[in-house]
Amino acid sequence: MVVVSRDLTRYADATHIAPTLQSALDNWKRAAPRLETLAEEVELGSVPTERFHEHECASPLPRAYQWADGSAYVNHVQLVRKARGVEMPETFWTDPLMYQGGSDSFLGPRDDIPLADESWGCDMEGEVAVITGDVRPGATHEEAQKSIRLIMLANDVSLRNLIPNELGKGFGFFQSKPSSAFSPVAVTPDELGPMWDGDRLNGTLSVKLNGELFGKASTRVDMTFDFPTLIAHAARTRSLSAGTIIGSGTVSNRDEDGGPGRPVADGGVGYSCIAELRMVETITQGSPKTGFLKHGDRVEIDMQDERGRSIFGRIDQTVGKG
Repeated sequence: MVVVSRDLTRYADATHIAPTLQSALDNWKRAAPRLETLAEEVELGSVPTERFHEHECASPLPRAYQWADGSAYVNHVQLVRKARGVEMPETFWTDPLMYQGGSDSFLGPRDDIPLADESWGCDMEGEVAVITGDVRPGATHEEAQKSIRLIMLANDVSLRNLIPNELGKGFGFFQSKPSSAFSPVAVTPDELGPMWDGDRLNGTLSVKLNGELFGKASTRVDMTFDFPTLIAHAARTRSLSAGTIIGSGTVSNRDEDGGPGRPVADGGVGYSCIAELRMVETITQGSPKTGFLKHGDRVEIDMQDERGRSIFGRIDQTVGKG
């Protein structure tokens, strides 16, 4: 457990406050003020610090009590369902989709993405995620908003070619959703200033594939369901324990004319996953032209502040042989 400077260059050991992030979340009322004081001391240089190296980090929670991924950007859901030849019910615009993913072994932000078989159709999904405190069943929007402790980025890895048969069984994702990865740093809402309005993160999510900019979507635009809505949805019939991670789903923007969006090379904001580009290629060219991830491909997911500094650190993963 460490506290990192705003420019992500230095850190101070925080284990005297809490040995792990989960421990801090379990005792947030006591730990949060002390962590905030330590963060201020790091900025002032009044405590001993060491050089921070993102490549040494695990995901902020290497494992969690719960990981639930939502569908905040319904444009993405609509496009992917079209790609599978499945119509989308109108209720998807008013009632969030959400699946419960595996949370026992998250990948580190610089770990390889293990892929045993390229025919499975491996895809990255650039997302925003929040970590909550305890949430009671039936929580209101306001209660859900107050439960948000930290914000981070995510790569929700998907095996696209396994999804149709799996969902066809009527029981949801399992094999098609292997371990996800999260950004090196999780950030408290107050540190984000005007980029965080209590409901949504207002930034540009940079997604690169093999060094080329693949997407630069706005995390605020086209977000149909905000984070408190997703949290309240998850807590409708059950409590959420401190340390629960709620994902936004793939960040996805429509084009200015309301269409599905254009590649960066064509003047658009691009995409946060390959499946969307393949759908656009199907619409415009009759069939998908871009393949899914192959062994050796590199995926980078990041977000910068107005000064061009990384806020959460960079997810930087290479597809390896599983």
